[in-house]
Amino acid sequence: MKYLKLTLSFLLTLGIFYVLNTKLGPIPPLGKFLNPYTGIWQNETDENITGEIVISGLKEPVSILYDDLLIPHIFAQNDADLYRAQGYVTAKHRLWQLEFQTYAAAGRLSEIVGEGALNYDRQQRRLGMVYGAEQALERMANDTETMSYLEAYSDGVNAYINCLKDKNLPLEYKLLNYKPEPWNIKKTALLLMYMTKTLASREHDLEYTNALRIFGEDTFNKLYPEFFEIIDPIIPKETDWSFITAQQTATPLSELPLDTISETLSKPHENNGSNNWAISGEKSITGHPILANDPHLTLNLPSIWYVMQLSTPEHSSMGATLPGALGVISGFNTHIAWGETNATRDLLDWYKIVFKDDTRTQYKYGDGWRDVTERIEEIKVKNGKTLKDTVLYTHHGPVVYDHNFKGDNPLSGYAMKWIGLEGGNNQRTFLDLNRGKNYDDYLNAIKPYVAPAQNFVFASAEGDIALWIQGKFPNKWEGQGKFLMDGSNPDHDWPDFIPQEFNAHTKNPERGFVSSANQHPVDEQYPFYVFNDGYDTYRSRVINNFFRSKDKFSVEDLKGLQNNTFNLKASELLPYVFETMDTSSLTEDELRIYDEVKNWDFYSDIDKLAPSIWSAWWPRLYAKVWDEFDIEDVALDVPFTYQTIYMLTHMSNDEFMDVKDTPEKESAQDLFLLTFKEAANELMEWKATNGEYNYQNYKGTFVGHLLQGLPAFSRFELPIGGDRNTVNAMDKNHGPSWRMVVELSSPPKAYGIYPGGQSGNPGSKFYDNFIDDWATGKYHSLNFLQSNTPTKDIIGTQTLIPSDQ
Repeated sequence: MKYLKLTLSFLLTLGIFYVLNTKLGPIPPLGKFLNPYTGIWQNETDENITGEIVISGLKEPVSILYDDLLIPHIFAQNDADLYRAQGYVTAKHRLWQLEFQTYAAAGRLSEIVGEGALNYDRQQRRLGMVYGAEQALERMANDTETMSYLEAYSDGVNAYINCLKDKNLPLEYKLLNYKPEPWNIKKTALLLMYMTKTLASREHDLEYTNALRIFGEDTFNKLYPEFFEIIDPIIPKETDWSFITAQQTATPLSELPLDTISETLSKPHENNGSNNWAISGEKSITGHPILANDPHLTLNLPSIWYVMQLSTPEHSSMGATLPGALGVISGFNTHIAWGETNATRDLLDWYKIVFKDDTRTQYKYGDGWRDVTERIEEIKVKNGKTLKDTVLYTHHGPVVYDHNFKGDNPLSGYAMKWIGLEGGNNQRTFLDLNRGKNYDDYLNAIKPYVAPAQNFVFASAEGDIALWIQGKFPNKWEGQGKFLMDGSNPDHDWPDFIPQEFNAHTKNPERGFVSSANQHPVDEQYPFYVFNDGYDTYRSRVINNFFRSKDKFSVEDLKGLQNNTFNLKASELLPYVFETMDTSSLTEDELRIYDEVKNWDFYSDIDKLAPSIWSAWWPRLYAKVWDEFDIEDVALDVPFTYQTIYMLTHMSNDEFMDVKDTPEKESAQDLFLLTFKEAANELMEWKATNGEYNYQNYKGTFVGHLLQGLPAFSRFELPIGGDRNTVNAMDKNHGPSWRMVVELSSPPKAYGIYPGGQSGNPGSKFYDNFIDDWATGKYHSLNFLQSNTPTKDIIGTQTLIPSDQ
């Protein structure tokens, strides 16, 4: 019997050993994960921010001073050492995020999370993300200085990776049971491609083609007008365009293919955008120009941004960096400040491709046939078989849709023409902005910038303010790219590009300010075709009206504007609703809710009930207006918000106001009542389960970990107001990812905040320590050190030492 017990004990021990050291489905090997010497417990350590560290490749020692926000201030004697140190320090605090984003960009998530990411990876490969990164590297290879700094950055990242032991691996590697790869410059190019796609325009070509075919040209033009008269464009309406000597491309005589497609690719987040502005010294209380920027993106932990100061004897800059890329992206130096918003220009078009036969080796073009290029994409799957996907490339770009992916016709497909695949050296732009001193330096820095199209705002200590809408823009004929085009017709190819000097811009406008909030860039007098891509119509008007409201402004005024929650959209619709909606059928509870929203001052603040009522009501009303678009197996995009409200208030008996599945003929007023009752019922049910529906509770703002399924490493129920249409454009988990205000005094005074923390380690007190201040509209003063002499708020000093010293 004792031998049986011994045998059973031995087998049980083996079983436990196997379970603890084997990954079972999504669960990491628990033995490794819980190991006291190498597992999760080793991640609950303080940041190591003191002492000397030997780094190979350095020419001279580099000083790193950490302030009490864990912001590193890097002082190097030359640029190569500076960017090597930037790579090292960024990896030290954000290694897992740094690498994970490049896996996502390259369509390699299946390698680390399994087959659940396979469809995502296939889409990334078919969009040509790796191909685009390779094109960018070809362009950057012509700039030996940029390449040398990219190599230095890579060496810095790898210096940190090489010193890691299993116990020091970031927590997410332990959770997913894998290890970091060596960094290389292709990964930086992939990161930049990832941001380019994130900020790419929300193209609707295939959906619009379906709408044109179903509703007809006249109705389509009513639903999707090219320009809204209410627009307050980025470049002031009074701008004189007579300096432009080039002409818009003439429209060819040709027909468009009206194909049907049932499912399109997932789009970038519809709320991706930003605010920026700059006021002149004449409009500033202190007499110094002031610049502000707040990019709106999906909010994650670790944060998309990492704040640093980068200094050499020749230049010193500070602000938000993008982990994986060189330099400061949104920031300032001693002489200038800069920031960006998404220009959302239509730079992605679709072409129908007709293959010669089912071998798909040639496609029709003009009077002949052209050869395709095959690119074999191998997608490795963790604990699964490698998938091989053949992607065909035409002169337009990759054939994304075909009978192997979201299509069913082996003799045709849809190819994507996207400026993101053209390649460009965007790193040069930010390297030059970091060391710029005046307007000419700013202009020369942005000239070669290709994509994603951005509104680059600028201010200088010399007193200049400016804004250029910068990117590489095809000189399209009227309407080109709105619908699916004929890939066999040479007249449908992109023509030449708009010369850079004719990109829309303004410098020192008479009104004393420049601003952008993703609205339409220009008025109708601009002599090139600019497609209405669903540009903002609300935040931009609030911002511009604010700057017209008085003569002079302070830094505090600009902070207040970034946190402004006035809902212009609601204020333009609801008074009409209150005037015209029949309330006689409302119950006592419904009347109470109705009175609450009727007395709203239109500020979406956290303690109010009315913003919750609006956010429950508007989506139902919007969907009910466009119920005709709910057609099975047809991809459609409903018209934009501004046109919807215009039709509700000016065309209340239009055919689209009728509910599709009812015998009665409804009007806008009927829709108001019907959807209000639905919203009121939902709010009462919510209250019965969750308590009072004040806006903070009902909205439920959160900042989630990048892996989404890790609530312990996320933050919930944050006290922040606003919605996607307010200047403080805070939706449920999408909004101001970085707020910055800079006064160009000498030295500059700068303030910044983002929803996260400098450390990517959930066990660190610096992981999410900015979030509470960010949510309540507070800022941190950015300590722009003038030398590497420690000040009172410096909590740690490290020195990177060359390996030969």
